[in-house]
Amino acid sequence: MSKGNSFRDFVLEQLGEVPDVVTRPMFGGHGLYAGGRFFGILYRGVFYLKVDDRSRPDYEAAGMGPFRPFPDRPTTMRYYEVPAGVLDDPDELAAWAAKAIAAASARSGARKASSGRRPAASRRRGQSGSRRPAGRSR
Repeated sequence: MSKGNSFRDFVLEQLGEVPDVVTRPMFGGHGLYAGGRFFGILYRGVFYLKVDDRSRPDYEAAGMGPFRPFPDRPTTMRYYEVPAGVLDDPDELAAWAAKAIAAASARSGARKASSGRRPAASRRRGQSGSRRPAGRSR
């Protein structure tokens, strides 16, 4: 078993109280999902959880920083490193994970509400039975 997989297995064991957690390989690491919500990242032996404006101060107070996919660039993501003390306590980790899942749920809900796109069924061509002749636009 590789070091990366043993860390992944450890994190999953620590998250035992969180229902329906699955991992998916992504960009050399793993994404963590619960109930279809992307709430965590495992990358190079570090565990990150999704944050929002309410939870970020907890990470900052513990001296934790954001996930930087490209260390040589200023880009950060809304995922922060989990403090070691939290990772070592399954009950506390479950509480932090619940906040991350809530942040992921709120974020995806806001994105869907603000997309302004019509449902796929109403975008389909020929839905009403009529088509505009080629070369003509409205």
